[in-house]
Amino acid sequence: MAEPNEEFLDDIDQAESDEFESEMTEITDEAAEIDELRSERDAFKDKFMRALADAENTRKRAARDRREAENYGGSKLARDMLPVYDNMKRALESVTDEQREVSKALIEGIEITMRELLSVFAKHGMKVITPKVGDTFDPLEHEAMFEAPLPGTKAGEIIQVSTEGFMLHDRILRPAQVGVSSMPKG
Repeated sequence: MAEPNEEFLDDIDQAESDEFESEMTEITDEAAEIDELRSERDAFKDKFMRALADAENTRKRAARDRREAENYGGSKLARDMLPVYDNMKRALESVTDEQREVSKALIEGIEITMRELLSVFAKHGMKVITPKVGDTFDPLEHEAMFEAPLPGTKAGEIIQVSTEGFMLHDRILRPAQVGVSSMPKG
């Protein structure tokens, strides 16, 4: 009768083995599913972080573009107003004392208009670049219209100012136009 018990034990061992194998397969399947879900989660997390970073970059870019539009959006109009300033300045500089006496109210009106124009320029971030004769030429603010050897000057020194320049905030709208000494060293 030992045989039936052994068969019975073998059947139990086989059943336990099958059950164990089934549980192991189930655990392996669950582990694979968990790994797959983790991988999917990590991919979604990566996409989310990239989208978040992209949104932040877009926000920063939009803020920078808005600031630039506020500061420099009117630069075309500002540049177009410079000849008006130049003409008014030349008109005021050409007035003689005799003309000032005869047309005092008219000239005062032009001077007030000029001050108001400069006030509007300043209000919108424009400032005049006014080089003086004897200043050193700066290629960032000045445009050399000519070079000439002038005794008593150093090379690179401004010898004549043709037109004032203008800046809009930190950008050049128009460089000051100047003549520069080319006096050789010696």
